[in-house]
Amino acid sequence: MSRPDIHADDYALTVNTSKDMLECMRAGKLDSISIVPNMSCFEECMALFYTEIPRLPFLPRLSVHLDFVEGSSLAGRAAAPDLVKEDSDLMGLGWGGLFLASYLPGKRGRIKAQLKQEIRTQIARVQQAVRKCEEIAEQAGVPCEQKGLRIDSHQHAHMIPVVWEAILETVSEEGYTLEYIRNSKEVLDVFLTDVSLYRTYRPINFVKNRLLAIYSHKVDRFYKEQGMTQMYLWGLVMSGRMDRKRIERLYPKMQRKAQKAQRTLEILFHPGITLPEEVTGEIAKDAVEDFYLLKDRHVEKEAVLGMKW
Repeated sequence: MSRPDIHADDYALTVNTSKDMLECMRAGKLDSISIVPNMSCFEECMALFYTEIPRLPFLPRLSVHLDFVEGSSLAGRAAAPDLVKEDSDLMGLGWGGLFLASYLPGKRGRIKAQLKQEIRTQIARVQQAVRKCEEIAEQAGVPCEQKGLRIDSHQHAHMIPVVWEAILETVSEEGYTLEYIRNSKEVLDVFLTDVSLYRTYRPINFVKNRLLAIYSHKVDRFYKEQGMTQMYLWGLVMSGRMDRKRIERLYPKMQRKAQKAQRTLEILFHPGITLPEEVTGEIAKDAVEDFYLLKDRHVEKEAVLGMKW
């Protein structure tokens, strides 16, 4: 079996999240990470990263973690008034609002135009940081496999039709070479093969799995058109608790599925832990209660550090 791509989301979400991810990078456990562009701690978190690069065994591949559901608009209220809350530049439309905008003809064009402004600004901010990371790695003799622009998104919002169109148009207009864009396509039947695990899954995550599966077909088509290697994602049904015990039980089956379909398997973790004192208005309240401050969030970091692939 070929080795999977071990990926961690949410670098620069908070300072402690980033420190935890840096620990995993120092251990050489992360093949790739995603960087959140639009949190107030971005510069502080990137400064920590720049300092650590010379001590890393290799530089993980770095993706832009486009964020339209939390944080602040980098384009600003004047450029993206429908994406933000009424009284601030904080993101306010949310996943549901973006989803609905995809199917409202009178609103879709306006939202897409604003999304393109936001996408352009978020990509530019992270790509500037990525170039600095590459320069530091080269000077320090740290191996780096970054080839071009890599994109995923917070809460997989890039899979929503209007967001997907806005991303591809922006990438084309800006002349970026797209190395990777996540296909949030997760095989479902593997989770149904072990009856003893049924109660360990959250029902809402099955809903996410099926909804994103519907939108995954367009990503498959894009990959085929671009000659890119198809992929499966693992990290939806078990989102929030990608623990070592269940991963070890399901991994052989999941990897065989990927091998049979000739797809790369990306295993998605959130190994960074947000501290209660780091919770601000930038982070959605429901996400705080439902994800960031879960009692067992530590299991994902433990899995990343403890697993051998």
